[in-house]
Amino acid sequence: MRKSSAARVRTAVLILLTATAIMLLCTYAAYTGLPYLYSLLGAEPAPYWRQAIFATVFFILFVGCVGAISSLMSKRHMIVWDTIQDAMRRIAKGDFSVNIDLPMNEKDRLGTIVSNVNQMAVELGALEKMRQEFISNVSHEIQSPLTSIQGFAKAIKQENLSPEARLRYITIIETESERLSKISDNLLKLTSLESKHHPFEQIPYRLDKQLRNVVLASEPKWLEKKLDMEVELEPLTVRADRDLMSQVWINLLSNAIKFTPEGGTIRIGLSAGEGRARVSVADTGIGLTEEDRLHVFERFYKADKSRTSSGGGSGLGLSIVQKIIEMHGGEISVESRLGEGTVFLVTLPLEVQEPDA
Repeated sequence: MRKSSAARVRTAVLILLTATAIMLLCTYAAYTGLPYLYSLLGAEPAPYWRQAIFATVFFILFVGCVGAISSLMSKRHMIVWDTIQDAMRRIAKGDFSVNIDLPMNEKDRLGTIVSNVNQMAVELGALEKMRQEFISNVSHEIQSPLTSIQGFAKAIKQENLSPEARLRYITIIETESERLSKISDNLLKLTSLESKHHPFEQIPYRLDKQLRNVVLASEPKWLEKKLDMEVELEPLTVRADRDLMSQVWINLLSNAIKFTPEGGTIRIGLSAGEGRARVSVADTGIGLTEEDRLHVFERFYKADKSRTSSGGGSGLGLSIVQKIIEMHGGEISVESRLGEGTVFLVTLPLEVQEPDA
C-alpha cells in the first residue's frame, strides 16, 4: 500500500510539472510570437482583442502540445504492449529466450510488467533446462540396466553355455532388475514428496532410540566390513514423521558403510543446541572433492562416476533425504575432503514437551 501510494504521488507530481512546463512554453511562444506577427501585418489590434487573441493562441498551442505528447505516449505504449504480447506468445510456444529490450523505467507499471516478463522467461527457461536434464538422466539410468538385462538374456539362449555361466548371467539379470525397480521406486517417492500429497504424520518420539535401532538393524553390514561404530546419543524428542525420518538415517548410514574402507570408523552423534536437535553421521571413508560436495544433493548426481550396477546407486537417495529434512523444517549439510572422510550434519526442531518414554 505504501509503495502504491508513493507511486501515485510521484505520477501526480510528474504530470503537474509537465503541465507547468507546457504552459510556460506556450505562454512564451504566444508572448514573443504575436508581436512579431503584428509587425509583419503592419497593424496592431486594440488591447482587448490582443488579450483575446493571446488567450486563443495560448489555448491552441497548449492543446496541440498536450495532444502531440499524448499521441507519442500512446504510440510508445502501443509499441510496448505489442512487444509484450509477442513475447508472451513466444513464451506460450516454449521459446524462453525472450528478452524485451526496451528503455523502460522499472518503477512505473509498464516497466514493472516488462521486467516481470523478462524474469518469467528466465525462470521458465531454467525450469525447462532442469526438465530436459531430468528426462535425460532418467533415460540414462533406466537404459543402463535395460541394456544389461537384454544382453545377458540373449547370452542365456546359447545352447553351449555352461551351467555356471548361465547361473552368473541370471544373477546379473536379477541384480539389474532390482536396480531398475529401485530407480522406479525412488522416482515415485521423490515425485510424491514434491507433490505435497505424500502422507505426512508428525508425532513426538525419541530420536535417540530411532537412531540406535537403525544402527542395530545395519549391524551385519558394518560388522562384515569390520568397521568400528561409535555412537553418542543424547536423549532427545522431536516431532516428525517417524517412517520418513527412518529413511533419512538408513540412507546416510548405508552411504557411510558403503564408502568406508574395511577397518574404518563411523561416528553417529546426537545433541541439542539452540532449540534444535543436531545429528551427525561421520565416517573415515573415501571422502568427496569440493565439486562433488557442492552437487551431492542434486538428482542423479554421483560423486563416484565409476559406480554403476555394482554400486547399485541411482543418485536419488540424498535428494530424497534433503527433501524429507526440508519438509520437517530442518537443514542438512555436508563437510568432506577427498581421502579424509565425510560428515553429514542434520538439524531438526526439538519437541518442547517430552512424552512419557
